[in-house]
Amino acid sequence: MADQAQKDAVRHPWFARFYARCSVRAEPAMGPVRRELLTGLSGRVLEVGAGNGLNFAYYPPTVSEVVAIEPERELRALAVEAARRADVPVDVAPGAAEALPVKSEAFDAVVLCIVLCSVRDVDRSLAEVRRVLRPGGQVRFFEHGLAPGRGMRRVQGALDRTVWPRLFGGCHVGRDAVAALRRAGFETDGHRDLLLPERGPRMPTSYCVLGTARRPRDDGAAPLAPEG
Repeated sequence: MADQAQKDAVRHPWFARFYARCSVRAEPAMGPVRRELLTGLSGRVLEVGAGNGLNFAYYPPTVSEVVAIEPERELRALAVEAARRADVPVDVAPGAAEALPVKSEAFDAVVLCIVLCSVRDVDRSLAEVRRVLRPGGQVRFFEHGLAPGRGMRRVQGALDRTVWPRLFGGCHVGRDAVAALRRAGFETDGHRDLLLPERGPRMPTSYCVLGTARRPRDDGAAPLAPEG
């Protein structure tokens, strides 16, 4: 029973069903972003917060294995189904970003796709990402981003402090992923800001960032896993 409680520590059943429907509808716009996010990856890849597994179809054949961590039970079940259809081997497992259930320095790349917005502790999660990456390994990230204008940033902040996380599975739309990665000791190789959707009125969720970071090659011993 304790093991099951650990596996299902994150439970957002309403959001899981909502996300499963909406993410499929958004795929015409998101598909090219997913492809760009994953192009060029190779070796062993860890995907943190895999959701319903829509990224799996875009992994290139140079990837030898994907380990996909998803804490939400209903989304994880959908990810298992998506893994069966994938062209590369995908193993879906329960777990939380703050305590990844994998060995240190075991992966060539880590993928973060709309996940830092929802983790409970960004710094602890990124310490775990750094731990499991080999020195020189890549972080590919696509995340919500800060709006460029003060007015919209205030709206993002107000939503993050009130209703948005409660309604949307813990999501925060105004976190700065690039700053968090740098704070965690990663070297950022480059990133670009995106608007999704590209046309139409701007919403607090419209501002996104896509990029690559890297664990320094001279990083030495992997950081210890956080206690807890």
